[in-house]
Amino acid sequence: MLATGFGTGLSPVAPGTAGTLAGVLICLASWPLPWLFRFFFVVAISAVSIYVAGEAEKHYGNTDDQRIVIDEIAGYQVAMLPVAVTGLHLLTAFVLFRIFDIWKPFPLKHFQKFPGGWGVVADDLGAGVYAGILMLILVFLAP
Repeated sequence: MLATGFGTGLSPVAPGTAGTLAGVLICLASWPLPWLFRFFFVVAISAVSIYVAGEAEKHYGNTDDQRIVIDEIAGYQVAMLPVAVTGLHLLTAFVLFRIFDIWKPFPLKHFQKFPGGWGVVADDLGAGVYAGILMLILVFLAP
């Protein structure tokens, strides 16, 4: 259930995008938390996702099976960490995260070669870092 993002990864169309939408809902649930608690929440969800993704790979018998979307959920949390949880930020981070997750700019594509759950999750955490940096820049430059 966790690996598939509460079933969103079973979507016949764009399971990664559906999983990221689950990440939006999880982020919304964490918005009232102070930043430090959000930080520890993101660290915890990232650690859990590495373990769960590794176990799900064994279960599905596939490397980075498309049904595994807990990595998108964790990566999206990383993208939102540097900014306040607002509707505009949720939408902008969603778009930026999906772009970086699909594009996998250097060195993210190489992260997929890591063993087990690390190979599933590391590129998404990296996409979240890239999106988060852009989010921070956009917020800083906003009038």
